[in-house]
Amino acid sequence: MRIIQVLTTMSFGDAVGNDALALKRLLKEHGFVTEIYAENIDKRLPSGSVKKISGFQPDPEDIILYHLSTGTKLNDWVRRVKCRKIMRYHNITPYTFFDGYSTVNMELCQKGQEQMRMLGDTFDLVLAASEFNKRDLESAGYHCPIAVLPILIPFADYEKKPNSSILKKYEDDLVNLVFVGRIAPNKRQEDIIHAFYLYHKYYNPGSRLFLVGSYAGMERYYQRLLDYAKRLGTENITFTGHIKFDEILAYYSLADVFVCMSEHEGFCVPLVEAMYFGAPILAYDSSAIKDTLGGAGLLMRDKNPMECAALIDYVIQHEKERAVIVENQRKRLEDFSYEVIGDQFLSMIQSFLRKDGKEKI
Repeated sequence: MRIIQVLTTMSFGDAVGNDALALKRLLKEHGFVTEIYAENIDKRLPSGSVKKISGFQPDPEDIILYHLSTGTKLNDWVRRVKCRKIMRYHNITPYTFFDGYSTVNMELCQKGQEQMRMLGDTFDLVLAASEFNKRDLESAGYHCPIAVLPILIPFADYEKKPNSSILKKYEDDLVNLVFVGRIAPNKRQEDIIHAFYLYHKYYNPGSRLFLVGSYAGMERYYQRLLDYAKRLGTENITFTGHIKFDEILAYYSLADVFVCMSEHEGFCVPLVEAMYFGAPILAYDSSAIKDTLGGAGLLMRDKNPMECAALIDYVIQHEKERAVIVENQRKRLEDFSYEVIGDQFLSMIQSFLRKDGKEKI
């Protein structure tokens, strides 16, 4: 019996791919035979860590652990294969976000949402990355067992040394606002820019904003953000584009406040990363954001940019309150430890095997 993870694209450094790699390592550590198969494989991944799915057919005794996050022909493939199947649901971005920016992403997400609804009777178990994702499946008519399992994050990776050149470059007294996430319209970076503009103008001219993330495939949206910042007349905004991991660590280390205005997240790993680096979080209450924060950070019920600017200033100016926010985040971070989530995953797998008439491994 093998546990075979399947996903359409195995990217380097994204949340879905990192989750799959972490689960593979955990399964191997506990004696399971496991592999990852994908349609598209990033060449930067270690050789042999992921296999091409073309021509692959599982054995009847295998378990498919299928990562669903977009539209793909694999969504039809997984319906047909004859073996036990578990879905790992990361959610699918509503296609309307990409209107005017990317026809390809619009079509993939629209197709993905349609296929997700068609897969309602395909799986024996679903592992949803958040309560928000679970509710999404329930509203789509899923009746199989749905368990919530957050993204498995190997925090040991974050103990690596941050990029020293970036730390040295910004070694000054300016206040650093940071958001980490790909440049994409559902992330609503324009709302962060607007809030920063007001904070910089009315509260603290000695501040800057780092928007960390790749804009590959979202060049039209990226250009819109540049034009918007220019129209506002605001400066001190840095778009990093795609950068190395040690550089990402450096920007987290620089963050005085982590600001998230995203309107659609299935989990939002950067929130957990910000907790790890001790950056107080200010986030808009949408999708899975509230689930992931779990009462930590500061949650905004609406998007009044002046209120957001005022909250940023409050966090910066009030040291004791900021310390309380960071401590609450530290406590919430314990819920996402590698050991805690890893044990939950293994328990779910073992329970699944027992109920299916298999012995505990």
